[in-house]
Amino acid sequence: MMTWYLLIPILLPLVGACFVPFMRVARERAQLLGALFAVELVCTALAAWKCSGTLVLFTVGGFEFALLADGMGKFFAVITAAMFAAAGIFGFEYLSEDEHPRRYHIFYLLTLFALEGLAFSANLFTFYLFYELMTFLSMPLVLHEGTDKARRAAFKYLGYSLLGACLALFGFVFADRFCTTLDFVAGGNVNTLAVTGHTGLALAAAFCMLLGFAGKAGLLPLHAWLPIAHPEAPAPASAVLSGVITKGGVLGIIRVAYYVFGASFLRGTWVQTTLLVLALCTVFMGSMLAYKEQLLKRRLAYSTVSQVSYVLFGLFLFCEAGLTGALLQVVFHALAKVCLFLCAGALIHYTHRTRVPDFKGIGRQMPWVMWCFALAGLSLVGIPPLGGFVSKWYLAEGGLTQLGVLGGSLGAGVLLISALLTAGYLLGIVRDAFFPGAEFQQEELAAKPGWAMKLPLAVLAAALVVLGVWPTGLVSLIGGFAAAIL
Repeated sequence: MMTWYLLIPILLPLVGACFVPFMRVARERAQLLGALFAVELVCTALAAWKCSGTLVLFTVGGFEFALLADGMGKFFAVITAAMFAAAGIFGFEYLSEDEHPRRYHIFYLLTLFALEGLAFSANLFTFYLFYELMTFLSMPLVLHEGTDKARRAAFKYLGYSLLGACLALFGFVFADRFCTTLDFVAGGNVNTLAVTGHTGLALAAAFCMLLGFAGKAGLLPLHAWLPIAHPEAPAPASAVLSGVITKGGVLGIIRVAYYVFGASFLRGTWVQTTLLVLALCTVFMGSMLAYKEQLLKRRLAYSTVSQVSYVLFGLFLFCEAGLTGALLQVVFHALAKVCLFLCAGALIHYTHRTRVPDFKGIGRQMPWVMWCFALAGLSLVGIPPLGGFVSKWYLAEGGLTQLGVLGGSLGAGVLLISALLTAGYLLGIVRDAFFPGAEFQQEELAAKPGWAMKLPLAVLAAALVVLGVWPTGLVSLIGGFAAAIL
């Protein structure tokens, strides 16, 4: 019903990007782009509510370029539109003194276009095209500052992304052979007759695709681009890189594991075991590196490496509780990490400092920012009643259910250790901001964040509180997705 309407949230950012070069006055550009972000969010929500079915646009070489309005696509599309709206509005003030704001907004909107197309892709062919577009259109956001470090970071981001895409393309070729169709079908569509006698090759193809998409999500050993790219990009770009673009890799894993090959085909195989081990290693490694890191944005980047691997751990359990926890973690990580990166952007923008020790005492002068930072940090740790606690509870339950007492206890133990490390590297910043000690005095700032910065932070932090205190509706919705897929 109304499947054609899917084109509106996909094409609206593309049309907006075409008009940005003509928006020369900063105030008018902010007003028009603010309205565009609001309309995009409303249109995406309407598409999620009204649309259903598949829309085939054209066929190339026997492959259909088609869009699909299913629950998983709607879920990711709404999250994408909401996070891009928050970071986009924040960016108006953050980029007020930038030399090339129009260039930034062009690629910001083009990246949103690619991500919305990714969410609504109906098959592996369409998904792969939008996935490559997402990489190439988001690279200029990393490159935006134009420094040598930014150039190195952008090309490292591109290199790792292309390596992951090549692995996914290798698996794509064999998926076309071993599956009855490349369309996304809940439960998978492996052709048992074609796989007979070639199970090892089919599993290798699935592993390559999953590892390739996991590179965008920061899974070991394809994680190294995150701590390099995030510090060099403008803060709003870092926010969507961490909170949204990494979820493009997560969505790729979900589509391959649950809609192409199917959880029943992968469950209990060496593919599942290997990916679970990699996910747990990444959770622990990312937390340890974040704990040691002194640059604020790089610390948050290492945190992303760890926290997104919570999602991957839940996905690779191939059980209902694990999948529910993973999708809840997608929501709460997006809210918390976008909030944290925007808070970091406000701190860096107005203090011109980048190292964690330099923010002692800043809570007195930027209390709004640091309270939002504190709430997002507490959610990321998993402290009740904030949202992060709900997702981590389901992940631990899934691990104990699917891996047994020994394996489940090991998985839950790694998640608990990571949570303690997360508390150390995030809440220590909050402590020093509000309780710096008599030996340190923060000098008075010449300027402080305005409402364009404060409003998105407040909305994100409030969402973490509200969804944590009243999670029933969200859990029921996501639980329904998990049950339908499995």
